[in-house]
Amino acid sequence: MIRIAVDAMGGDVGPDVTVPASLAFLSGHPEAALVLVGQPDVLAAHPQYALLQSHPRCQFVAASEIVTMDDPIEIALRRKKNSSMRVAMNQVKEGVAQAAVSAGNTGALMAIARYVLKTMEGIDRPAIATQLPNAAGGATTVLDLGANVDCTADHLLQFAVMGSALVAAISGKPAPSVGLLNIGEEAIKGSEIIKKAGELLRSASISGDLNFYGNVEGNDIFKGTTDIVVCDGFVGNVALKASEGLASMIGGFIKAEFSRNILTKCAAIVAYPVLTAFKNRVDHRRYNGAALLGLQGLVFKSHGSADAFAFERALNRAYDAARNNLLERVRERIAHAAPLLLVAAQMAPAGDGESAVSSIAVDPAVSTPAH
Repeated sequence: MIRIAVDAMGGDVGPDVTVPASLAFLSGHPEAALVLVGQPDVLAAHPQYALLQSHPRCQFVAASEIVTMDDPIEIALRRKKNSSMRVAMNQVKEGVAQAAVSAGNTGALMAIARYVLKTMEGIDRPAIATQLPNAAGGATTVLDLGANVDCTADHLLQFAVMGSALVAAISGKPAPSVGLLNIGEEAIKGSEIIKKAGELLRSASISGDLNFYGNVEGNDIFKGTTDIVVCDGFVGNVALKASEGLASMIGGFIKAEFSRNILTKCAAIVAYPVLTAFKNRVDHRRYNGAALLGLQGLVFKSHGSADAFAFERALNRAYDAARNNLLERVRERIAHAAPLLLVAAQMAPAGDGESAVSSIAVDPAVSTPAH
């Protein structure tokens, strides 16, 4: 049975989202169990608490503190040692749960997860990865999405190796294609870091560690040119927000067309099934749940403002990752690529050894995919 630890207090709403989402998840996954971590009195006050309390596949673990969405990383990591976020991470560390899910402060989650679970050997920085819908009818996995604003070429190589393991585990593709996000397809374009990353990725492709397609541009994410797109966290987060903005724009367009004159209303009625299907296709709530890759444990980040439907999707992703042995697959890929990763690390500029706190994005507003 796959058991998932849930930070029931995290996010903009907390139990009003996590409790109903947990009930829905348990209903749809008879072979899964949940560990809800939170403040007992707050959880007990929720109208659906009794249903979870009596559920045979749900247990509760008390936590006295909450990491707020605007808590500095230092506060969350050093002072709130009994927060629901930290206690949920401990469930994974202690082997009680196979994965943890939180909608809380992104920077704090990455810092706590990295501190409690540690990074895998061969990985300098964990990365945030999620799927964005594409025109090919599937989704493109993009990483990093905000954990690492400044990346070296060897970091991008590590992201590619981890992203390949993620897609292979979830989709079943043994050799998913990898694209390096750049300002053009030509190998001579881009910054020195991007050019060097391209060289490393080509070497990894030759050695059989990756299926490197080459450079891709921003529109290739949504065209579905490759299964995976690798970039630094700054660029990835911008791409994420752009995709969320597109979904919101489409929803607003449909609503606006029904509020105009009779002719536009008639046209909107005719086109409504197609417009609605497209809106649902790009609804970022469906893709909620970003994997924090590179840790010695499975952690998934839900959007802070996720509703119950979206949070349930994050639970689904965590469950799928655990069921498909994502952690072991990442370890195997890293081990296979170890010689190349070592060479890349030795060629990296000196002075890149930040601490667990300083090496991640410290802006708590940096979000991860999907509601």
